[in-house]
Amino acid sequence: MRHPMVAGNWKMHGNRAGVAELLEGLRNMPLPRGVEVAVFPPTLFIERAVEALEQGGISVGAQNSAIQSEQGALTGEVAPEQLAEVGCKLVLIGHSERRQILGETEEVLRRKFAAAQASGLMPVLCIGETLEEREAGKTLEVVGRQLDSIVDEFGAAVFADAVIAYEPVWAIGTGLTATPQQAQDVHAAIRAQLAAKDAEVAAGVRLLYGGSVKAANAAELFGMPDIDGGLIGGASLNADEFGAICRAAGN
Repeated sequence: MRHPMVAGNWKMHGNRAGVAELLEGLRNMPLPRGVEVAVFPPTLFIERAVEALEQGGISVGAQNSAIQSEQGALTGEVAPEQLAEVGCKLVLIGHSERRQILGETEEVLRRKFAAAQASGLMPVLCIGETLEEREAGKTLEVVGRQLDSIVDEFGAAVFADAVIAYEPVWAIGTGLTATPQQAQDVHAAIRAQLAAKDAEVAAGVRLLYGGSVKAANAAELFGMPDIDGGLIGGASLNADEFGAICRAAGN
């Protein structure tokens, strides 16, 4: 049985005072039974988040990691093994902002995915289409290509130890949200695509929806059969709102 996951991506937000307040709110947040909860702070605050949350059942992940698992001469990057050493459990791979704004290619993302798993981190592979691609009817083509980039290189079995987040680019930070049925249709297609290669892995992999998820729409989204939780952006910066979303996943 798949256990739901709710993950909060803080993106490039937070200062020392604000992060301390948010961590205090998260530490005191009642967690719903059977829901895995994780947060992805900026790199500067990862170790602080681990120290604050390690006893409370909330995992900490990184928003990015290097293309090689080990330390080395790669200025400005953080190695997955360094993240693992300070208590990181997960890492985002291929978030649309890194694909679209920072130009990360499929080759780079494949290397990051492999390096993360080699260091014991669980990759959260982010895939999704732009508004132009959706309007052109290319949603499943784009999402399928992004997924196949990993599957064709490493096999479907790697998703036994990974999570997939479907994030329509047009719904990230815009206030727009895919309808529950629109999101379900894409999630079902992703699972079917994996099932064609490995039915057992496809049945077990968790598929998260990301794109302006809030407490007000979370329950309806998470009620869809192939939506196993959410990757939450702005709403994860408020402990009360994030807690309400987590409880929706528990229902």
